[in-house]
Amino acid sequence: MERGQKEEEGGGGGGDAGGGPKYSWFTWFVVLALLGVWSSLAVVYFDIVDYDSVIARAKEFHMNFSEVLQGKLTAYDTDGDGDFDVEDAKVLLGKSTSNSSITLPVFFMRGLKDVVCSRVPVPHVDLRGCSICDDINVKSVFPPSSMIIFPFSLSSIFDAVNINCLSFHVSQEQQRNRPRRSSKKKVKPNKPTFSPTQRSVFYSYILKVSSSFSPSTPAKKKKPKLFNKFDKTIKAEIDAAEKLRKKGKVEEALRAFETLVQKYPQSPRARYGKAQAEDDMAEKMRSNDMLQRAINTYREAAELPDVTPDLLKATLKRRAERQQFLGRMRGSLATLEKLVQLFPDDISLKNDLGVAHLLLGDNKGAKKVYEEVLAVSPGNGFAKVHYGFILKSENKIAESIPYLREGLESGEPGTDDGRFYFHLGDALQRVGDNSAYDWYELGHKRGHFASVWQRSLYNVNGLKAQPWWTPKETGYTDLVKTLERNWKTIRDEALAMMDQNTGVFIPEEENLREKGEWGQYTLWQQGRKVGNACEGVPKTCSLLEKYPEATGCKRGQIKFSVMQPGTHVWPHTGPTNCRLRMHLGLVIPKQGCKIRCTNQTREWEEGKVLIFDDSFEHEVWQDADSYRLIFIVDVWHPELTQYQRQTLSPI
Repeated sequence: MERGQKEEEGGGGGGDAGGGPKYSWFTWFVVLALLGVWSSLAVVYFDIVDYDSVIARAKEFHMNFSEVLQGKLTAYDTDGDGDFDVEDAKVLLGKSTSNSSITLPVFFMRGLKDVVCSRVPVPHVDLRGCSICDDINVKSVFPPSSMIIFPFSLSSIFDAVNINCLSFHVSQEQQRNRPRRSSKKKVKPNKPTFSPTQRSVFYSYILKVSSSFSPSTPAKKKKPKLFNKFDKTIKAEIDAAEKLRKKGKVEEALRAFETLVQKYPQSPRARYGKAQAEDDMAEKMRSNDMLQRAINTYREAAELPDVTPDLLKATLKRRAERQQFLGRMRGSLATLEKLVQLFPDDISLKNDLGVAHLLLGDNKGAKKVYEEVLAVSPGNGFAKVHYGFILKSENKIAESIPYLREGLESGEPGTDDGRFYFHLGDALQRVGDNSAYDWYELGHKRGHFASVWQRSLYNVNGLKAQPWWTPKETGYTDLVKTLERNWKTIRDEALAMMDQNTGVFIPEEENLREKGEWGQYTLWQQGRKVGNACEGVPKTCSLLEKYPEATGCKRGQIKFSVMQPGTHVWPHTGPTNCRLRMHLGLVIPKQGCKIRCTNQTREWEEGKVLIFDDSFEHEVWQDADSYRLIFIVDVWHPELTQYQRQTLSPI
């Protein structure tokens, strides 16, 4: 009895024991095993617990948790596949044709609070108009057909999230057998570990999950059939070679599959295995030639007779992916077009085909594909975000917004991409909708943006981030002094080119203007001179040749910028945090010209340099009565190492 009371007063934790001598290793083994079962159950109902979090917890006790999850839980294998997995959990939870309930042992509940609190989902749930009462009836959360019989009061588990007094069903046998708390000593309630925001999300998520349940039985995902009748007769040989490949013994695996292909040239599965081994070898060797071999072998496997549909799809999909990796975009497009012809009902293949068109710059072709997808699957989130992206690139700003927004809200794979948050926010800003910053904030929370203001997508982590800089802070004081001392020379050469009207000032082509005229004359782009542009301004170029931080900046430009009266440049951000931008004033009207970076607005001065980080949001107004001319010089961010400057890809 004393032992039972001690376990009661522990509150179901074991946390203070820490695996000490108070309990046997076998006891911890059982507790962890049952937590493993619970993790599968939680995956089904709450989608907030995964095996990784439980495995990490098991490592604290120096145990082999893979054995706990699989080798020791065969008693819970309901589908006969030899292990315990999510599908077994679904059956145990009653998500099958039978209406049976499950009685969960008390051990399942111990430590449940900690497991639940270890990972909190943040779904897009609109809580407006949603009232949550203090008492939540389990019947409203779990349908009767899948009712769980809990062994004791759930309020002790959900103290951490302030969900109290849940209704539940307890069998008479459980009422008799469950342990009673000692009345002599009160157990202190656990302190809440959820923030109010997390708590509200948790409430809403439970309701969201409950509304998504269907009494119908979801079909268990079938394993792809990669073996035809002949391949089944040599399955042992193929499996032996595949085992080598999965163990990372790439050379041995490749030799084994080559032997199989020579021995059984008509075996699609052996040929596919050879392609995979070549693919792995290419990765290991960093060899494009080996990867091309793999691409060819994938094609050979797909062209053999009697290829199973699943193997054909897997082979051609991988071939298209590797073609894209090698930059063979047109070849990838052809492969995906063949896939769509063979499997016309597979929406995911059509979505991939649309991406292939976009990678070729064929927005028109991509638009047609996504229109076809949305015609048969109007709610497809992947198609929506890409279709919205295309509409925005066509300057159909208002039309693009619902597609981008609904696509992001769908949460479908492939939609949680910084580019879509970027373009949705930008589109909303252009129509005067301040909810743009809500999406920027969400993009920041998802890790796509450094902050709400700093929304560049091609970044190096850890660089100093501030909107405005002084010359001293950059370390490029010599360059700044050279520009300011020679500003008139630079100005006169630019004016001479403007007077000649040679067409070197090209209109801005990035669709950044709301209105007005804005021309640019570029001298350096991506760290290289642009054609013979320096011939028109030789003194300016000669001055800059001494400063590789500018002329060698592969993620920037050096250019003249002329802006006519009545021009407004939308709020926007540059593509990377790897550069800083210098503006040298050359011809500046007395009033009407200003630039905002984040929430600070400044004006240019003739002969003076302004320095800002254009990865932060900035905006420009030209409301003067004459043109404004400046000289733009991009420089590497001063905290980048020499190695980074040499190896970063150009933008």
